[in-house]
Amino acid sequence: MSLDRHLISNGHVRRFVVTSDLKGWEVREEEDSAVLRRAHRDDWHRVERDVQLFEIKALTLKRDGWIED
Repeated sequence: MSLDRHLISNGHVRRFVVTSDLKGWEVREEEDSAVLRRAHRDDWHRVERDVQLFEIKALTLKRDGWIED
């Protein structure tokens, strides 16, 4: 599973990223070039919760005028 969502507003970019490797998944939230949150997960259920949180944050940003890239 991988996820890479970009939202843009006034020259700023928010990214929600999930990538997999041999040991599990890396979950990252970024704003512009700064990493706001990074975690490595070996439990799929924790990844699912992270993705749900990303979805809520993305919906909130879109409601505030951010657009999906």
